[in-house]
Amino acid sequence: MQRVHFIAIGGAAMHNLAIALSKKPNYFVTGSDDEIFEPSLSHLKEHGLLPEQLGWFPERIHKGLSAVIVGMHAKADNPELLRAKELGLKIYSFPEYLYYQTRSKTRIVVGGSHGKTTTTAMILYVLQKLKINADYMVGAQIEGFDNMVKLSYESRIAVFEGDEYSTSPLDPRPKFHLYQPHIAILTGIAWDHINVFPTFEEYVEQFKKFTDLIEFQGRLIYFEGDDNLNKIVQHLRPDIVTFPYNTPPYEVRNGITYLITKKREVPLKIFGEHNLQNLTAARIACHQIGVNDEDFYTIISDFPGASNRLQKIAENHHVTVFKDFAHSPSKLKATIKAVKQQYPDKKLIACMELHTFSSLTEDFLPQYYGSMSEADIALVYYDPEVIRQKQLKEFSPTDVKKAFRKGVEIFNKKEDLLTKLHELNYENTVVLFMSSGNFSGINIEELANELIENQ
Repeated sequence: MQRVHFIAIGGAAMHNLAIALSKKPNYFVTGSDDEIFEPSLSHLKEHGLLPEQLGWFPERIHKGLSAVIVGMHAKADNPELLRAKELGLKIYSFPEYLYYQTRSKTRIVVGGSHGKTTTTAMILYVLQKLKINADYMVGAQIEGFDNMVKLSYESRIAVFEGDEYSTSPLDPRPKFHLYQPHIAILTGIAWDHINVFPTFEEYVEQFKKFTDLIEFQGRLIYFEGDDNLNKIVQHLRPDIVTFPYNTPPYEVRNGITYLITKKREVPLKIFGEHNLQNLTAARIACHQIGVNDEDFYTIISDFPGASNRLQKIAENHHVTVFKDFAHSPSKLKATIKAVKQQYPDKKLIACMELHTFSSLTEDFLPQYYGSMSEADIALVYYDPEVIRQKQLKEFSPTDVKKAFRKGVEIFNKKEDLLTKLHELNYENTVVLFMSSGNFSGINIEELANELIENQ
């Protein structure tokens, strides 16, 4: 019996790993946390893993534990962590334990500043339809998958979304440095996580280190339209085999994107050049593990997209509403361009929230210049309270407008944003909500339906 204890079990990734482990034979999982929110709370309760009491209890740490897994929420002086160190127990971060569980398997790791979740989801979608068993970790809900993490004895393949953010409070290494892939994907580099990587050069260096950690005679699948990736590839170890990719041929007709392949046209449910690039990366990765291209195209035609990634949330004959996780400048620009290309004859209303540490940092704001210029109406919202919570320097709506330029309207009160949204005319319109947050508690799905009902 493997007994594993989670310190900070309520985290988004941590609780999914706990659930995945609890499903493996001969594993007994426990955990602690001082606060647990939805959806983690309901998920843990459903699987019998919700701690009876909130808080840290050193007595839960004992010599009978096979491993202790420490989440991002735990501090270095956490009483349970200190006890685990005192007893000399095996202590892992989330990514360390994923590697430990899959060290004898073929690991596919998807890295890059954008498109990681979608590319990972595409690979998993195809493998599932072909009944190819795979372990995985992905950062968003995928249709047909009940958990974001899966670990098993049977699978010989593991597919991970490779985040460049810090591993844990105890380990500053980016998460994707710990997975050591046999097949690596890099989708592109656009500066993010300014709180961890204060300069663009430091940020790029993390991707160079990632390529150095590819297993011997591994594969690197990379987007050749990215100048920084092209520079990195010039200095790869000679044993690594490279597969550059670009935007595949396509056409948009009557609101549907058709992929033009050598043998046929493939209608898709997804759209946008970034998604087509992600699809190409996923196809090459699947090909490396024995999936032929025709099978891939047939299956990917029905891929609905990952949750919160250009997800359609409401529609009638006047208006279509999407929500997307886009928050960085490059993601904003790519997402707006994708919607504009898909619906060229419709007005585009784009509404985004500045929510991440980077986006709320005054020195980073100029990176957003021109990122929403293709929208017919561009609205930007930020909550001054979030800036205070993150202990950042406050700025004014004028500062934000100066950074974005070109006709962007700025809001720092939720009520004013809602008033503006209800005043707009939505005839022959596409609406795009973009945020990694929730617009200070606005239920975007409910709002979308309200806007549609008024048409």
